[in-house]
Amino acid sequence: MATPIYIIEEKKLRRNLTLIADVAAKADIEIILAFKAFALWKTFPIFREYIHSTTASSLSEARLAYEEFGAPAHTYSPAYTDEEFDEMVRCSSHLTFNSLSQYERFHERAKDVSLGLRVNPEYSEVETLLYNPCAPGTRFGVSADKLPEQLPSDMEGFHCHCHCESGADVFQRTLAHIEEKFSRWFPQLKWINFGGGHLMTRKDYDVDLLISMMKDFRQRYPWLKVILEPGSAFAWQTGPLVAHVVDVVEDKGIRTAILDVSFTCHMPDCLEMPYFPEVRGAEHVEKGGYRLGGNSCLSGDFMGYWRFDHELQVGEEVIFEDMIHYTTVKTNTFNGISHPSIGMLHEDGSLEILREFGYEDYRNRMD
Repeated sequence: MATPIYIIEEKKLRRNLTLIADVAAKADIEIILAFKAFALWKTFPIFREYIHSTTASSLSEARLAYEEFGAPAHTYSPAYTDEEFDEMVRCSSHLTFNSLSQYERFHERAKDVSLGLRVNPEYSEVETLLYNPCAPGTRFGVSADKLPEQLPSDMEGFHCHCHCESGADVFQRTLAHIEEKFSRWFPQLKWINFGGGHLMTRKDYDVDLLISMMKDFRQRYPWLKVILEPGSAFAWQTGPLVAHVVDVVEDKGIRTAILDVSFTCHMPDCLEMPYFPEVRGAEHVEKGGYRLGGNSCLSGDFMGYWRFDHELQVGEEVIFEDMIHYTTVKTNTFNGISHPSIGMLHEDGSLEILREFGYEDYRNRMD
Protein backbone atom coordinates (compact mmCIF):
# COMPACT_ATOMS: atom_id res chain seq x y z
CA MET A 1 0.00 0.00 0.00
CA ALA A 2 1.38 3.37 -1.02
CA THR A 3 1.77 5.83 1.83
CA PRO A 4 1.16 8.19 3.37
CA ILE A 5 -2.60 7.58 3.41
CA TYR A 6 -5.56 8.44 5.59
CA ILE A 7 -7.85 5.43 5.86
CA ILE A 8 -11.49 5.96 6.84
CA GLU A 9 -13.09 2.78 8.14
CA GLU A 10 -16.72 2.58 7.04
CA LYS A 11 -17.74 0.29 9.90
CA LYS A 12 -16.46 2.73 12.52
CA LEU A 13 -17.98 5.72 10.71
CA ARG A 14 -21.38 4.05 10.64
CA ARG A 15 -21.02 3.18 14.32
CA ASN A 16 -20.61 6.88 15.14
CA LEU A 17 -23.42 7.94 12.84
CA THR A 18 -25.78 5.39 14.39
CA LEU A 19 -25.06 6.69 17.88
CA ILE A 20 -25.48 10.33 16.83
CA ALA A 21 -28.77 9.63 15.04
CA ASP A 22 -30.01 7.74 18.11
CA VAL A 23 -29.17 10.65 20.42
CA ALA A 24 -30.95 13.09 18.12
CA ALA A 25 -34.08 10.95 18.02
CA LYS A 26 -34.23 10.28 21.78
CA ALA A 27 -33.48 13.90 22.74
CA ASP A 28 -35.78 15.38 20.08
CA ILE A 29 -33.02 17.62 18.71
CA GLU A 30 -31.18 17.97 15.41
CA ILE A 31 -27.49 17.08 15.17
CA ILE A 32 -25.64 18.24 12.07
CA LEU A 33 -22.12 17.83 10.71
CA ALA A 34 -19.60 20.67 11.06
CA PHE A 35 -17.40 20.79 7.97
CA LYS A 36 -14.56 22.47 9.84
CA ALA A 37 -13.65 19.05 11.28
CA PHE A 38 -14.63 16.77 8.40
CA ALA A 39 -15.59 17.61 4.82
CA LEU A 40 -14.81 14.54 2.68
CA TRP A 41 -17.71 14.85 0.29
CA LYS A 42 -17.28 11.41 -1.24
CA THR A 43 -18.53 9.99 2.06
CA PHE A 44 -21.69 12.13 2.05
CA PRO A 45 -23.92 9.33 0.66
CA ILE A 46 -23.25 7.46 3.91
CA PHE A 47 -23.89 10.55 6.05
CA ARG A 48 -27.22 11.23 4.34
CA GLU A 49 -28.52 7.91 5.64
CA TYR A 50 -28.29 9.30 9.18
CA ILE A 51 -28.40 13.13 9.17
CA HIS A 52 -30.09 15.79 7.06
CA SER A 53 -28.04 18.97 7.38
CA THR A 54 -24.54 20.37 7.78
CA THR A 55 -22.94 23.55 9.06
CA ALA A 56 -20.68 25.91 7.11
CA SER A 57 -18.46 28.85 7.99
CA SER A 58 -17.34 30.00 4.54
CA LEU A 59 -18.67 30.25 1.01
CA SER A 60 -16.80 27.12 -0.05
CA GLU A 61 -18.27 25.12 2.84
CA ALA A 62 -21.76 26.49 2.12
CA ARG A 63 -21.47 25.45 -1.52
CA LEU A 64 -20.23 22.02 -0.47
CA ALA A 65 -23.35 21.63 1.69
CA TYR A 66 -25.72 22.80 -1.02
CA GLU A 67 -24.12 21.21 -4.05
CA GLU A 68 -22.55 18.00 -2.67
CA PHE A 69 -24.45 17.15 0.53
CA GLY A 70 -27.66 18.17 -1.18
CA ALA A 71 -29.14 20.42 1.50
CA PRO A 72 -28.69 24.11 2.32
CA ALA A 73 -26.27 24.83 5.15
CA HIS A 74 -26.62 26.22 8.63
CA THR A 75 -24.10 29.00 8.02
CA TYR A 76 -22.10 31.07 10.46
CA SER A 77 -19.09 33.25 9.69
CA PRO A 78 -17.19 35.71 11.89
CA ALA A 79 -17.49 38.23 9.06
CA TYR A 80 -19.48 38.21 5.82
CA THR A 81 -18.28 40.19 2.82
CA ASP A 82 -20.24 42.06 0.18
CA GLU A 83 -18.77 39.96 -2.60
CA GLU A 84 -19.77 36.58 -1.14
CA PHE A 85 -22.86 37.26 0.92
CA ASP A 86 -25.60 36.74 -1.67
CA GLU A 87 -24.11 33.42 -2.77
CA MET A 88 -23.86 32.29 0.86
CA VAL A 89 -27.55 33.11 1.32
CA ARG A 90 -28.40 31.06 -1.77
CA CYS A 91 -26.67 28.04 -0.26
CA SER A 92 -28.09 28.40 3.28
CA SER A 93 -31.25 27.62 5.23
CA HIS A 94 -30.01 29.29 8.43
CA LEU A 95 -27.56 32.18 8.62
CA THR A 96 -26.02 33.43 11.86
CA PHE A 97 -24.41 36.83 12.31
CA ASN A 98 -21.42 37.29 14.59
CA SER A 99 -22.27 40.87 15.56
CA LEU A 100 -25.14 43.31 15.57
CA SER A 101 -23.25 45.51 13.11
CA GLN A 102 -23.00 42.63 10.63
CA TYR A 103 -26.71 42.02 11.11
CA GLU A 104 -27.53 45.67 10.39
CA ARG A 105 -25.34 45.64 7.30
CA PHE A 106 -26.64 42.46 5.67
CA HIS A 107 -29.99 41.27 7.05
CA GLU A 108 -32.08 42.96 4.34
CA ARG A 109 -30.28 40.80 1.77
CA ALA A 110 -31.17 37.55 3.56
CA LYS A 111 -34.95 37.48 3.62
CA ASP A 112 -35.33 33.87 2.47
CA VAL A 113 -33.33 32.25 5.29
CA SER A 114 -33.74 31.93 9.04
CA LEU A 115 -31.50 34.51 10.71
CA GLY A 116 -29.66 34.13 14.00
CA LEU A 117 -27.08 35.85 16.18
CA ARG A 118 -24.05 34.34 17.86
CA VAL A 119 -24.00 35.06 21.57
CA ASN A 120 -21.15 34.87 24.06
CA PRO A 121 -22.01 33.36 27.47
CA GLU A 122 -18.63 34.49 28.78
CA TYR A 123 -18.03 31.00 30.13
CA SER A 124 -16.04 28.11 28.73
CA GLU A 125 -14.01 25.28 30.26
CA VAL A 126 -11.70 24.96 27.24
CA GLU A 127 -8.25 25.35 28.78
CA THR A 128 -6.19 25.91 25.62
CA LEU A 129 -6.69 29.58 24.73
CA LEU A 130 -6.13 28.90 21.04
CA TYR A 131 -9.37 26.88 21.09
CA ASN A 132 -11.36 28.85 23.65
CA PRO A 133 -14.03 30.93 21.88
CA CYS A 134 -15.03 32.71 25.10
CA ALA A 135 -11.57 33.83 26.18
CA PRO A 136 -11.31 37.50 27.20
CA GLY A 137 -11.10 39.69 24.11
CA THR A 138 -12.81 37.08 21.94
CA ARG A 139 -13.95 38.13 18.49
CA PHE A 140 -16.89 35.70 18.63
CA GLY A 141 -20.44 36.65 19.52
CA VAL A 142 -22.39 39.26 21.45
CA SER A 143 -22.51 39.30 25.24
CA ALA A 144 -25.84 39.70 27.04
CA ASP A 145 -25.15 43.26 28.16
CA LYS A 146 -24.96 44.38 24.52
CA LEU A 147 -28.31 42.93 23.40
CA PRO A 148 -31.46 45.04 23.08
CA GLU A 149 -34.41 43.84 25.18
CA GLN A 150 -36.46 43.46 22.02
CA LEU A 151 -34.66 41.58 19.27
CA PRO A 152 -35.17 42.53 15.62
CA SER A 153 -38.34 40.95 14.23
CA ASP A 154 -36.47 38.84 11.68
CA MET A 155 -33.98 37.36 14.18
CA GLU A 156 -35.13 33.82 14.90
CA GLY A 157 -32.24 32.07 16.67
CA PHE A 158 -29.21 32.18 18.92
CA HIS A 159 -25.96 30.37 18.21
CA CYS A 160 -23.57 29.61 21.05
CA HIS A 161 -20.30 27.68 20.73
CA CYS A 162 -18.05 27.21 23.76
CA HIS A 163 -16.86 23.57 23.78
CA CYS A 164 -13.94 21.60 22.35
CA GLU A 165 -14.09 17.79 22.52
CA SER A 166 -15.98 18.25 25.80
CA GLY A 167 -18.11 15.92 27.92
CA ALA A 168 -21.80 16.13 28.76
CA ASP A 169 -20.95 17.31 32.28
CA VAL A 170 -19.18 20.34 30.80
CA PHE A 171 -22.23 21.06 28.64
CA GLN A 172 -24.42 20.78 31.74
CA ARG A 173 -22.42 23.46 33.54
CA THR A 174 -22.21 25.62 30.43
CA LEU A 175 -25.93 25.38 29.79
CA ALA A 176 -26.64 26.87 33.22
CA HIS A 177 -24.61 29.94 32.24
CA ILE A 178 -26.32 30.20 28.85
CA GLU A 179 -29.78 30.10 30.42
CA GLU A 180 -28.83 32.57 33.13
CA LYS A 181 -27.49 35.04 30.57
CA PHE A 182 -29.93 34.64 27.67
CA SER A 183 -33.16 32.85 28.63
CA ARG A 184 -35.12 36.10 28.84
CA TRP A 185 -34.78 36.36 25.06
CA PHE A 186 -35.85 32.75 24.38
CA PRO A 187 -39.57 33.64 23.99
CA GLN A 188 -38.58 35.76 20.99
CA LEU A 189 -36.73 32.89 19.26
CA LYS A 190 -37.56 29.80 17.21
CA TRP A 191 -34.26 27.90 17.53
CA ILE A 192 -31.02 27.70 19.47
CA ASN A 193 -27.78 26.17 18.21
CA PHE A 194 -25.42 24.98 20.95
CA GLY A 195 -22.51 24.66 18.54
CA GLY A 196 -19.90 21.93 18.40
CA GLY A 197 -17.40 20.25 20.67
CA HIS A 198 -19.91 17.71 22.03
CA LEU A 199 -17.79 14.56 21.80
CA MET A 200 -20.64 12.12 22.25
CA THR A 201 -18.89 9.24 20.43
CA ARG A 202 -16.00 9.13 22.90
CA LYS A 203 -16.17 6.02 25.09
CA ASP A 204 -16.39 7.91 28.39
CA TYR A 205 -19.00 10.43 27.19
CA ASP A 206 -22.21 10.34 29.25
CA VAL A 207 -24.73 10.01 26.43
CA ASP A 208 -27.63 9.43 28.84
CA LEU A 209 -26.87 12.73 30.59
CA LEU A 210 -26.88 14.59 27.27
CA ILE A 211 -30.23 13.08 26.29
CA SER A 212 -31.76 13.82 29.70
CA MET A 213 -30.41 17.37 29.67
CA MET A 214 -31.84 18.09 26.22
CA LYS A 215 -35.21 16.56 27.11
CA ASP A 216 -35.40 18.79 30.17
CA PHE A 217 -34.40 21.83 28.14
CA ARG A 218 -37.08 21.07 25.55
CA GLN A 219 -39.68 20.77 28.31
CA ARG A 220 -38.71 24.20 29.63
CA TYR A 221 -38.71 25.78 26.15
CA PRO A 222 -40.88 23.54 23.93
CA TRP A 223 -41.06 26.11 21.13
CA LEU A 224 -37.29 26.16 20.62
CA LYS A 225 -35.76 23.82 18.07
CA VAL A 226 -32.41 22.64 19.47
CA ILE A 227 -29.42 22.10 17.19
CA LEU A 228 -25.97 20.64 17.93
CA GLU A 229 -23.22 20.79 15.31
CA PRO A 230 -20.25 18.64 16.38
CA GLY A 231 -17.39 17.89 14.04
CA SER A 232 -14.98 15.56 15.80
CA ALA A 233 -17.80 13.35 17.13
CA PHE A 234 -18.69 12.18 13.62
CA ALA A 235 -15.16 11.13 12.65
CA TRP A 236 -13.85 10.22 16.12
CA GLN A 237 -11.75 7.01 16.06
CA THR A 238 -12.75 6.23 12.46
CA GLY A 239 -9.33 5.57 11.01
CA PRO A 240 -5.56 6.13 11.00
CA LEU A 241 -2.88 7.93 9.05
CA VAL A 242 -0.42 5.33 7.76
CA ALA A 243 3.18 6.43 7.18
CA HIS A 244 6.58 4.83 6.56
CA VAL A 245 10.02 5.34 8.06
CA VAL A 246 12.32 6.78 5.39
CA ASP A 247 15.44 7.32 7.51
CA VAL A 248 16.79 7.20 11.06
CA VAL A 249 19.25 9.91 12.13
CA GLU A 250 20.97 10.65 15.45
CA ASP A 251 22.37 13.78 17.08
CA LYS A 252 23.43 14.37 20.69
CA GLY A 253 22.01 11.01 21.67
CA ILE A 254 18.57 11.74 20.15
CA ARG A 255 17.42 9.27 17.52
CA THR A 256 14.87 10.63 15.08
CA ALA A 257 12.84 8.42 12.77
CA ILE A 258 12.07 10.57 9.74
CA LEU A 259 8.71 9.68 8.21
CA ASP A 260 7.04 10.34 4.88
CA VAL A 261 4.47 12.54 6.65
CA SER A 262 4.73 15.96 8.24
CA PHE A 263 3.24 17.15 11.51
CA THR A 264 3.04 20.74 10.32
CA CYS A 265 1.51 19.75 6.97
CA HIS A 266 -0.62 16.73 7.83
CA MET A 267 -1.23 16.76 11.61
CA PRO A 268 -1.14 20.48 12.52
CA ASP A 269 -3.28 20.10 15.65
CA CYS A 270 -0.47 18.05 17.19
CA LEU A 271 1.65 21.19 17.15
CA GLU A 272 -1.13 23.76 17.64
CA MET A 273 -3.11 22.20 20.48
CA PRO A 274 -0.67 20.62 21.29
CA TYR A 275 -1.38 16.95 21.94
CA PHE A 276 0.42 13.66 21.47
CA PRO A 277 -1.22 11.31 18.99
CA GLU A 278 -1.55 7.61 19.66
CA VAL A 279 0.99 5.57 17.68
CA ARG A 280 0.12 1.93 17.14
CA GLY A 281 2.53 -0.43 18.87
CA ALA A 282 4.44 2.39 20.60
CA GLU A 283 4.47 4.07 24.00
CA HIS A 284 4.90 7.79 24.44
CA VAL A 285 7.79 8.48 26.84
CA GLU A 286 9.52 11.56 28.23
CA LYS A 287 12.94 10.62 26.88
CA GLY A 288 14.58 7.84 24.95
CA GLY A 289 13.22 5.69 22.18
CA TYR A 290 12.66 7.52 18.92
CA ARG A 291 11.61 11.07 18.22
CA LEU A 292 9.22 11.02 15.26
CA GLY A 293 10.16 13.59 12.65
CA GLY A 294 8.31 14.94 9.65
CA ASN A 295 9.66 15.37 6.14
CA SER A 296 9.40 19.15 5.85
CA CYS A 297 12.23 21.65 6.34
CA LEU A 298 10.58 23.20 9.40
CA SER A 299 13.02 22.64 12.26
CA GLY A 300 10.20 21.91 14.70
CA ASP A 301 8.46 19.36 12.50
CA PHE A 302 8.79 16.55 15.04
CA MET A 303 6.72 15.11 17.85
CA GLY A 304 7.70 13.65 21.22
CA TYR A 305 9.54 10.45 22.03
CA TRP A 306 8.18 6.99 21.40
CA ARG A 307 9.36 3.60 22.58
CA PHE A 308 8.82 0.67 20.24
CA ASP A 309 9.47 -2.97 21.15
CA HIS A 310 12.04 -3.24 18.35
CA GLU A 311 14.52 -1.18 16.35
CA LEU A 312 12.79 0.79 13.61
CA GLN A 313 13.82 -0.04 10.07
CA VAL A 314 13.63 2.04 6.89
CA GLY A 315 10.43 1.10 5.05
CA GLU A 316 8.57 0.10 8.21
CA GLU A 317 5.02 1.33 8.76
CA VAL A 318 4.24 3.83 11.51
CA ILE A 319 0.50 4.18 12.11
CA PHE A 320 -1.05 7.24 13.78
CA GLU A 321 -4.45 6.37 15.23
CA ASP A 322 -7.58 8.54 15.05
CA MET A 323 -6.39 10.86 12.30
CA ILE A 324 -9.55 11.57 10.30
CA HIS A 325 -10.99 14.61 12.10
CA TYR A 326 -9.25 18.00 11.85
CA THR A 327 -6.57 16.60 9.54
CA THR A 328 -7.81 16.29 5.97
CA VAL A 329 -9.47 19.71 6.35
CA LYS A 330 -6.24 21.33 7.60
CA THR A 331 -3.50 19.72 5.52
CA ASN A 332 -1.34 22.06 3.47
CA THR A 333 1.39 21.81 0.85
CA PHE A 334 4.05 23.81 2.66
CA ASN A 335 7.48 22.95 1.23
CA GLY A 336 5.75 21.31 -1.74
CA ILE A 337 4.92 18.26 0.35
CA SER A 338 1.92 16.41 -1.06
CA HIS A 339 -1.20 15.63 0.89
CA PRO A 340 -1.54 11.98 1.93
CA SER A 341 -3.88 9.90 -0.18
CA ILE A 342 -7.38 9.28 1.18
CA GLY A 343 -8.86 5.80 1.27
CA MET A 344 -12.09 4.19 2.44
CA LEU A 345 -11.92 0.74 4.03
CA HIS A 346 -15.35 -0.69 3.29
CA GLU A 347 -17.22 -3.10 5.51
CA ASP A 348 -16.44 -5.95 3.10
CA GLY A 349 -12.70 -5.39 3.63
CA SER A 350 -11.98 -3.72 0.29
CA LEU A 351 -9.94 -0.50 0.19
CA GLU A 352 -11.19 2.22 -2.17
CA ILE A 353 -8.82 5.09 -2.95
CA LEU A 354 -10.97 8.21 -2.80
CA ARG A 355 -8.25 10.64 -3.79
CA GLU A 356 -4.54 10.80 -4.59
CA PHE A 357 -2.50 14.01 -4.75
CA GLY A 358 0.52 15.10 -6.74
CA TYR A 359 2.47 17.97 -8.27
CA GLU A 360 -0.52 19.56 -10.00
CA ASP A 361 -2.29 20.04 -6.66
CA TYR A 362 0.71 21.96 -5.35
CA ARG A 363 1.17 23.89 -8.60
CA ASN A 364 -2.49 24.92 -8.78
CA ARG A 365 -2.30 26.44 -5.32
CA MET A 366 0.40 28.77 -6.60
CA ASP A 367 -1.65 30.03 -9.56
